[in-house]
Amino acid sequence: MIIFKFGGASVKDADAVRQLSNIVKSNCDEKLIIVVSAMGKTTNALERLIYSYFNRSSDLNSIFNEIKQFHYDIINNLFDDNNEKLLFIDDFKQDIDNDFIKLSEKISEASSSDYDFEYDRIINFGEIISSKIVSAYLNFTNINNKWIDIRDCLKTDDNYREAKVDWDISTPLISKYFDFSDNFNIYLTQGFIASSMTGAASSLGREGSDYTASILAYILNAKSISVWKDVPGFLNADPKWFVKTEKLNEISYQEAIELAFYGAKIIHPKTIKPIQNKSIPLYVKSFFNPEDEGTVIRSINHKLKLVPIYIRKQNQVLLSISPLDFSFIIEKNISKIFALFAKYKIKVNLTQNSAISLSVCISNNTSKLRQLINDLNKEYKVLYNKNAELITIRHYTDNAVNKVIKNKKILLEQKSRNTARFVLSDAITNADDK
Repeated sequence: MIIFKFGGASVKDADAVRQLSNIVKSNCDEKLIIVVSAMGKTTNALERLIYSYFNRSSDLNSIFNEIKQFHYDIINNLFDDNNEKLLFIDDFKQDIDNDFIKLSEKISEASSSDYDFEYDRIINFGEIISSKIVSAYLNFTNINNKWIDIRDCLKTDDNYREAKVDWDISTPLISKYFDFSDNFNIYLTQGFIASSMTGAASSLGREGSDYTASILAYILNAKSISVWKDVPGFLNADPKWFVKTEKLNEISYQEAIELAFYGAKIIHPKTIKPIQNKSIPLYVKSFFNPEDEGTVIRSINHKLKLVPIYIRKQNQVLLSISPLDFSFIIEKNISKIFALFAKYKIKVNLTQNSAISLSVCISNNTSKLRQLINDLNKEYKVLYNKNAELITIRHYTDNAVNKVIKNKKILLEQKSRNTARFVLSDAITNADDK
C-alpha cells in the first residue's frame, strides 16, 4: 500500500484536479490512500473568514460568498451534464450545498471566547469540501474510491490549532477504517484536520497535511509516501526567491528534520519522525512531470556532499528583552519569558542571549503579539525590529553567506559547524511604537 499526498496547489482549480486524476490513474495497480488539502488558497480565505466571524466584521458574508463561489466554479468546470450520471452529480452537489449551509449556520451564531477552538470548528471545511470534490471527480471518471472522514478515526487532545495525536486511540480506529476489506483499492481522505476525544474538530498545525500522510503511513505500514508538489523535488532554495536552484536527489531523514525545523516549506516538521521509525521512504515528486524522479528522503548510510541549502522566513520580528532591574538573564528570567510565549502559543524561531538581554525571533503573523509585549513590559524593557527576515543556510560556505547578507543590515548572527543563521532588517523601532 502506498500513500499520495496532494497539497493545495495540486487541487487549486479544475485543471489541477484533472491532472491529479491522471496521476492516480497511472498508479491504480496497487492499494492507494490519497490525502488532500484544501483547494488553492482556501485555508487563507477561511482564516480571513474566521477573523471576521470572531470580530463580527462587515465583510463576513462577502468572504463566505467568495469561498463558496470559488468551489462552485471548480465544480461546474469539472462535471459536465453526463446523462448517465446526472443522479450522481445531483447527489454530490446537494452534499456540497449542505456543507456550505452548515458553514453559513456556523458563522451566523455567536462565537465563544476561545479563538483557537472556533478556528478549528471552521477551518476543517476547506479539507472536507476539497476532498469531496476530488473523490466525486475520480468516481465520475471511473476511478472508484471510498471517501473517508479522517475526523472519525484520527483522534487528538484539545490543544486546538496544534493538537497532539492520541496514538493509542487513533491506531485501532485508523486500522479499522483503512483496512481495504470492502472491495475498494483507493481510499481518499483529508490532511491537517482531526477531532478531539470530545468530538470537536481539531487541527494538526498549519500545513499539517504532510503529517497526516505520515501518521497513516506509520500506522498502516505503508510502502512509501509520495508528496506531489509544484516543484521538481526538494530544491536548495525557494525558486520564488532564488533564480538558480538545484534539486537534491536524496537526503537523509536527519537532514530533512533539520531543514523542516528551520522552516523549509517543502515538508511539515512533524512528518519525518514517524516514517523514520519504520524506514518508510518519502518521495517529493513533480505534480506537472510525474515521471521525473524527484527527491527521496530515506535512510542513508553513505556521506552526502550537499550544496548550500537556503531557508528564508519573511515578516519576522526580533525582540530584545532586558530586565528592568538590570539583573542577569539566567534560568529564572528565561523560564518566565518562555512561559509567556507558551501562554500565547507563539513559536520561537531563534534565540540568543547575553548576560543581560535575550533576543528572540518570531513570525509576525499572530494577533497575540501585542498582548505578549504588554505582558513582557511589566518586568522587562522590550525593543523590537519589525519587517525582518530570518535566513538559514545549511552546509554554508563564505560565498553562500555573502549572497544573502550583501547590502543587508545584520541584526543577529549565529553559526555552528553546519548551519549559519542571520536576522536581517533595515529599521529598528521600540515597543512603544504602534
